[in-house]
Amino acid sequence: MERVLVTERMTLRRFTSADAEDLVALHGDADVMRFVDTGRPVPADVVRHETLPRLLAEYDRLDGLGVFAAQHNDHGAFLGWFEFRPPRADALDDVELGYRLHRRYWGQGLATEGAKALIEWGFTERGVRRVFATAMTVNHASRRVLEKVGLRYVRTFFEDWPDPIDGTEHGDMEYALTRTEWVAA
Repeated sequence: MERVLVTERMTLRRFTSADAEDLVALHGDADVMRFVDTGRPVPADVVRHETLPRLLAEYDRLDGLGVFAAQHNDHGAFLGWFEFRPPRADALDDVELGYRLHRRYWGQGLATEGAKALIEWGFTERGVRRVFATAMTVNHASRRVLEKVGLRYVRTFFEDWPDPIDGTEHGDMEYALTRTEWVAA
């Protein structure tokens, strides 16, 4: 199993087909999904047959960037995942940061730890020029993580969702950090 990054408490690695049930459990948790996509849990069949195969296929297409499983270094538990991928395969130097952790691991600094490690990896080893992230305005915990890791507020924007979830009326916030800003900090 290829390791991407090892932090003090976790290893960020590529997903494998063996991670299907861990991903099903994460995406099936209503609290985890509250501020993303439809705001509802994702059906297990969709995770197994659409989400995971898409994640696995991205690593080669995106030159090793993508969504990485987070595994606890001490006991091996699946913590969740971290996204570090460009929205377009032709712009590998402009990557989106994201994370999704099991509820039992919230509030322990793991999102901050993983995000910081990916930002450093991106700027020092992957030739990333800019890291950006978005969070719903009402998702204060995620916004706090983005600020802790050095991303700066860029704008508030409003999507036209076909089936809006609670809080979309307040918009989404974009944060970003360039390599130049990171080096200067």
